[in-house]
Amino acid sequence: MLRLAAVTKRFGMRTLLNAVSLDLAAGEYVAVIGDSGIGKSTLLNVIAGLEPVDAGEVWFQEKELTRLSDDEQTLLRREKLGFVFQAFHILPHLTVEQNVALPLLLRGIALPEAAKRAIAAVGLSGREQSMPRELSGGELQRVAIARALVGDPKLLLADEPTGNLDPENARQVLELLRAQVKERGAAAILATHSESAAGGCDRRYRLSAGGLAPLD
Repeated sequence: MLRLAAVTKRFGMRTLLNAVSLDLAAGEYVAVIGDSGIGKSTLLNVIAGLEPVDAGEVWFQEKELTRLSDDEQTLLRREKLGFVFQAFHILPHLTVEQNVALPLLLRGIALPEAAKRAIAAVGLSGREQSMPRELSGGELQRVAIARALVGDPKLLLADEPTGNLDPENARQVLELLRAQVKERGAAAILATHSESAAGGCDRRYRLSAGGLAPLD
C-alpha cells in the first residue's frame, strides 16, 4: 500500500531523512520511534505530500506521490489519509459532531450518521453536541481519532498522539487507536518518542541520524 524508496529530505545543511525506505501493507500498524526533533513529523509530512522530497520516491496505492500535482495531492489527502496530532487541532467553536464531520464536509459530503458512528466508536456517544472546552484531554484526543477515521482512510498517520496526555489516558488512547486501525483494516504509522507507546504495534523502527532501522 505504501512504499518509501530511498527518500531523502534536507533542511539547509541538515539531513533529517537520509535514503529512508519503508514498505507498509494494508492492515499493518507500525511505529517510528525517535527523539524530539529527529525528523518523525517530517517523515509523516513527506508521506502525506506536505513536504517535497529532495531525492527518492513515495508510492501510495500504486501512485507515485512525488509526481502528483498539488491539487491531486490535496484530493488524495482528503479521501485516503487520516491524521491524528499531538495538539489535537480541535476547532473550539465547533461541537464534537461538527469537528468529526469536518473531513466529510471538505469533500462535499453530508453524512451526519457517519460522524455519529465514528463518535460512538471512540466511546463518546452522547457527547455529540458538547463543545471542546467541556472535554478532558483524553476526550479531545478521542474526538481527533474519530475525525481522522470518519472518512474510512486507507492510511492513518498519528504524530505523538499521546504526548499531551497523562499515562492512563495515553494507554486508553493507544488501545483505542490500535483497535480502530485493526477493525477498519487501515494501514497506520505511529510516530512517538516512547518505546512503551510503540509496544502495541506490529513492527517498530527507530529514526536516528536520518536513518530508519527496524527494531523487531
